Amino acid sequence: MGADHARGHAGHSHHHHHDTTYLTSTNKSDPGVRITRIGLYVNLGMAIAKGVGGYVFNSQALTADAVHALTDLVSDITTLATISYSLKAATPRFPFGYGKVESLGALGVSGLLLSGGIMIGLQAIMALSQQFFPELAHFLSHIAIFGHSHSHGHGPEDFGPNINAAWLAAGSIIIKEWLYRATMKIAKQKKSSVLASNAYHHRVDSLTSFVALFVVIMSRWIENAAWLDPVGGLILSGMVVQAGWTNTKSALFELADVGMETDMKKKISETASLALREYAGEDVKLRGVQGIKSGQNLLVEIEVSAPGGITLGRANDIEDFLRHKVASKIRAVRRVHVRFTTDEEHAAFTDEFVAGRLSDSEDDGHAHELHNHDSDGHLDRRTMSRQGNGSTVKHR
Repeated sequence: MGADHARGHAGHSHHHHHDTTYLTSTNKSDPGVRITRIGLYVNLGMAIAKGVGGYVFNSQALTADAVHALTDLVSDITTLATISYSLKAATPRFPFGYGKVESLGALGVSGLLLSGGIMIGLQAIMALSQQFFPELAHFLSHIAIFGHSHSHGHGPEDFGPNINAAWLAAGSIIIKEWLYRATMKIAKQKKSSVLASNAYHHRVDSLTSFVALFVVIMSRWIENAAWLDPVGGLILSGMVVQAGWTNTKSALFELADVGMETDMKKKISETASLALREYAGEDVKLRGVQGIKSGQNLLVEIEVSAPGGITLGRANDIEDFLRHKVASKIRAVRRVHVRFTTDEEHAAFTDEFVAGRLSDSEDDGHAHELHNHDSDGHLDRRTMSRQGNGSTVKHR
């Protein structure tokens, strides 16, 4: 979970476009790599333990906390599961690489967890209905999604979680606090914002376990307060749904080729501008940057303005230097496509798209636009391009 992994509970938003440097590194002797891996495995173990405990001890809140913990692991699990495949070199069949494999994995797992959060919320609603609105509960029991709601109790006196569920929640809080302190200690030593973000991640997540602990204890110690556990489950399931939807939406956007985030675009622009000044001087300037995320990879397009008389060989030299500089400075960059335009042109990546036919009538009405003549009666010259090694030299 990196610096971009924005969070906040009670508004606990998840953005899983985080830096996976420590997660995917093979340098096991690095303290940052070691604590990151420990955190991942401990979190996974706790999620499984809380899930089993929530079922055995009849705690809606603990079950919801378990699924919530899994939503935080979606990105890391899919990264580890698909990294050997998603980082494979591009092929003629997959010219942009295999990065979308990770996106597909994230979509599948996020969708499952989103569904799980919804089901937990529905079960909590059913449990509350059984306590306060028996007739409504009877009606809901005939609906398929409510018909098998989990409850070990058979009467009002049996409602509520087993007090042993509190031990699991308390243990989770202690472990999370230890992970926070251990990760933050290394983050300060290495001056790593990625590890610092990870550390705060552990502390914030412990709040959900605190909610589970509170409702389990209160529902057992306060008379007629068994309703607290399903209420806690409903609150935590809301967090699960919100997180699951955020992760699902992120994966969908990635599969739909939504443009890269503004901060990354700015970083690439600054790197490219410095590289151009260093290698080509003031005659060649950066006109624009765009790109998409494909799993762990960034596929980048850079538009550069150059004098109209630039040779293809010179353009290729600039392109190679620019690609090397950007890729060496920004770890996630996997592909760099450089497009050259003349000084007079405006930066516009979309002009490479071919306009589609809207209808026969509209096509007939505008067909003459393809044969515009200038005042001398000659065809208007369209942009001509020549491509070489990913570069495009354009002249008017």
